[in-house]
Amino acid sequence: MIPALIARRDEREAKQQAMKLLDTLAIRARAEHKPSQLSGGEQQRVAVARALMNNPALVFADEPSGNLDSKMQKNCTSFFRLRDELGQTFVIVTHNQEFAAMTDRRLEIKDGRMV
Repeated sequence: MIPALIARRDEREAKQQAMKLLDTLAIRARAEHKPSQLSGGEQQRVAVARALMNNPALVFADEPSGNLDSKMQKNCTSFFRLRDELGQTFVIVTHNQEFAAMTDRRLEIKDGRMV
């Protein structure tokens, strides 16, 4: 909720949106936990939710599936669902070929050159 509160949005509205994002990212049950009580993947999903709180038009994500277990990596479709629901554009850097294959457009860099 912090980005929304910094932007001086209504606290009730901010909490509602935060819970919706936590639902989408499958971590609502952990909403009352401290960061040290979350796994690396859960912390990463909280970071994604935080980045989305103020509905940015463009989101840069560097290895968003990096700390996720294999089950959650397969559930990375939440990025695409969010894109469709909120109209956001995601620029994603990843080594995960399965995740990259789900994108609308893919650019590959090999040895410092676009291939």
